Amino acid sequence: MASSALLAAALLGTTAAHAQSSTGTTAAAAGTIEELVVTAERRSQSLQDVPVAISAFTSEKRDLLGIKSIQDLTNFTPGLNYTSANDRPSLRGIGRLTNAHAVAVPVAVYDDGIYTTSTTTAGKAPIFTDRVEVLRGPQGTLYGRNSIGGAINVISKRPTEDPYAEVRATVANYGRTLFEAAVSGPLAPDLQYRLGGSWEKQRDGYFKNIVPGMPSEGNVIDQYYLEGQLQAKFGDHADGWVKVYVQGWNNGSGGPGARNGYVAGPINYSEFAAQNLNGGFGCAPGGVVANVVNTSPSGCTNPAQTGDHRNFATNVAQTVSLDETYGLSANYTYHFDGFDLKYIGGGGNYHYTLVSDNSTNGTAGSIASFQVPLRTAASGAPAATCSPAAVAGGVCTPLTFQAKQISTYAEDYHNFSHEINIASNGTSALQWLGGLYYYREGYKQPVFTTEPNNTALDGAVTPANVAVSGIVSRDFQRRIYDDRPQFEEESYAGFGQVDWKFTDTLKLTVGLRYSHDKLTGSESVRLLCFATTACGTTPELLGSLTPPVDVTARVVYQAGVPAGVVNNGKPGGITFTPDGFATRNYAASWSATTGTAGLQWDPNPGTMFYGRYSRGYMMGGFNAGVTSQLGQFPLTNPEHINDYEVGMKKDFFNRTLQVNVAIFYEDLRDFQAPLTVVSTSGQLATSQSQYLNIPKSVSQGVELEANWAPVEHLNVLFNYSYDDAHVVSLSGIVDPSDPEALAAGAKPLTALTACGAAVGVCDVNTGLNQRTQSLSGNSLPQNPKNKVAVAVTYAFETERGSLVPEISYIWRDKQYGTIFERSYNEAPSWDQWDARITWKGKDNRYSVIAYVKNAFNTLGYDGGSTSTRFAGVYSAATIAAAGLPQGTPATIPGTFNTVQSNSAFNGISTTYNLTPPRTYGIEVQYRF
Repeated sequence: MASSALLAAALLGTTAAHAQSSTGTTAAAAGTIEELVVTAERRSQSLQDVPVAISAFTSEKRDLLGIKSIQDLTNFTPGLNYTSANDRPSLRGIGRLTNAHAVAVPVAVYDDGIYTTSTTTAGKAPIFTDRVEVLRGPQGTLYGRNSIGGAINVISKRPTEDPYAEVRATVANYGRTLFEAAVSGPLAPDLQYRLGGSWEKQRDGYFKNIVPGMPSEGNVIDQYYLEGQLQAKFGDHADGWVKVYVQGWNNGSGGPGARNGYVAGPINYSEFAAQNLNGGFGCAPGGVVANVVNTSPSGCTNPAQTGDHRNFATNVAQTVSLDETYGLSANYTYHFDGFDLKYIGGGGNYHYTLVSDNSTNGTAGSIASFQVPLRTAASGAPAATCSPAAVAGGVCTPLTFQAKQISTYAEDYHNFSHEINIASNGTSALQWLGGLYYYREGYKQPVFTTEPNNTALDGAVTPANVAVSGIVSRDFQRRIYDDRPQFEEESYAGFGQVDWKFTDTLKLTVGLRYSHDKLTGSESVRLLCFATTACGTTPELLGSLTPPVDVTARVVYQAGVPAGVVNNGKPGGITFTPDGFATRNYAASWSATTGTAGLQWDPNPGTMFYGRYSRGYMMGGFNAGVTSQLGQFPLTNPEHINDYEVGMKKDFFNRTLQVNVAIFYEDLRDFQAPLTVVSTSGQLATSQSQYLNIPKSVSQGVELEANWAPVEHLNVLFNYSYDDAHVVSLSGIVDPSDPEALAAGAKPLTALTACGAAVGVCDVNTGLNQRTQSLSGNSLPQNPKNKVAVAVTYAFETERGSLVPEISYIWRDKQYGTIFERSYNEAPSWDQWDARITWKGKDNRYSVIAYVKNAFNTLGYDGGSTSTRFAGVYSAATIAAAGLPQGTPATIPGTFNTVQSNSAFNGISTTYNLTPPRTYGIEVQYRF
């Protein structure tokens, strides 16, 4: 009876949580829901007494529900979403939509009180984690650090006063194994320790590389984690705790940033990419290339379009590594009469590296090389540098382009924080807490693109604008793009909150926080152009004599000094150096006063109503690195939010039914959203992104969490959330996938005009002027409007133990990956069935868990989708062979600027990110 009641209580609802494991757990009365304790407001409280929308997950419940990752966590948390491609969460539609560190994260993650930029911490294994608390809505008083969307608290399991040890082993499909262990106990009177570690390896990926001899990708991992803790009491009034950890990844394609999606559409076979020949040009029909080396068995057909969306083809094996990764968390508390004085401090360091194919998600990465024929007299005489005499003498031959292109992205990061707070510790009607906070972080975030087999890049480099850049050195690393941002951030804050229970049933809460943030840094970038007409090196004319051209001075913005850039007296605030790099410095600071005010009414035991107003703030930032080339608009302004929320937490039918409801309206100002700005001029210009501040957005909705124990041993969880998060005012924006605003749903602000017939920005690919749009009413990215989760558990009790089968169902609405609510940015709605069965011995010594996730192997979508328009330069022969529109004449006779659209393809490809396919396995746990 007791063991099954414990299992049932652990499973009940997404609001289930409990006190630290050292306090133990007491079984509730049969069929009732146990009172559980959280620390969401910096003091221990029953979750049902906290006037905040919060979901909490104990380690026991995570084991029973199969919550092993942050993506699993989103399934059972209203309003929470996560994209593994850039390791970024969002709450109620508010999240960071880029991986550039110089742009802040609006959902704060705290690991034992220490702020971290990595959301993967929230998915740390249950053997290490006591509970995870997800607080929805701005938490700007007690949790600063940009928690405008909400906060996620991760609380570790602590050392025990009694000896404890546990080992766990998991074996699953895709060659996955996981081994975990922990040991804890006393070292001396008032001194305890805890040690833990894990090693996880998955040998086969979720995505199949059809190129012979190349490895599969997607969650191919080899990673470890080790931690050690000490906990002590210093007399009758003081106690302390410290944790240190180290971890490392030596993954194939696994972890944040690794392959997790596919492109729906054909291979892009336009001739030129932004800076060089497009590898997909090797698949252009019409006989415009020769001697193509393509290792894909599917030839020039996108493997993801051949029946299995998890197929791809590339000659580059993706790797994800994490090294030099370690951290420390510590706290010390002195208990005075009437109040506690507490210090919380710690920090961490990591070095992350992602190496991957730079083609379009594995659609053209299998093209190793191809030859671009020289033009004959009939199609245009060769240029002077590749004259008929040079051709006849073998000095100039057709260019053989080595298409292999590798992207390397890295993060070298460190941070530390200190907090001192003082809090009342009595039971009086007036409770208070105040503190001071200091935080500092630094990071380098280099990203570069290499063509390792292109020996032409070893030659002398021609500067495109020698008057500005001067003579530049050769780039012996064969990089065509090299961006090196680095930043330092410093923050400090003071905060306080007062709770006054002025009657037996009413409590008033008031809190304030002042925050100041400063961000400084620099960015150095170099760009080379090779074999494109836009930079004067048409390969059909220059052949093997085609030189690399340094176009840095032509691409970076120099018409003025942008906001946020340090003015050094030079155009654009940019300094050019002989190594070819352009460098500029950044500096900005922001401050804000935020707070909360709320009223709580407890009319009777087990019933609580609350109303709350919260003001939130997120610092501004810089769009630097990854998608930036020292552009015109690097600075983004801070966000502010006004959150209005009412809620109810109530127990029904003698605590057999627990219902928590929150209704919210969030008025968001200057939401930070990325926008890709594409060049449609046909001239040299790389596509860049800028960070917009959307003037006004709204997130409004309702969240329901219900736990029901209708009869003994049976437990039902039901969650539902409705979140309408949308743009209220934003206009004058061009859709990079639809510059003329022709797609269904577009709201252009002007009439459609031809280039030259009216003033406008000409799109040479269509001959029409771009049209800006109003985006009023468009959904905010990464936010499904509706989410549903149901889990049913029944505990069968025997003399030898408890058998607990569990089945769960989730459904998630469609969502979009950008601020343009269009079909080509839409990830469809999806659902998933999971099942688990847990056997737990009577003496609680061992557990055996068998599970299947995504039982019906359905396609689930890890966030919204994004899109790309295929447009560029195509030869007349290709246009005729593929049935493309004629477009407008390009620079070289016989070539045209057009969109790669025909009866089979509308010219816009969509990238879908997928959740894992069906997985299944067995886990064994043994406790000593």
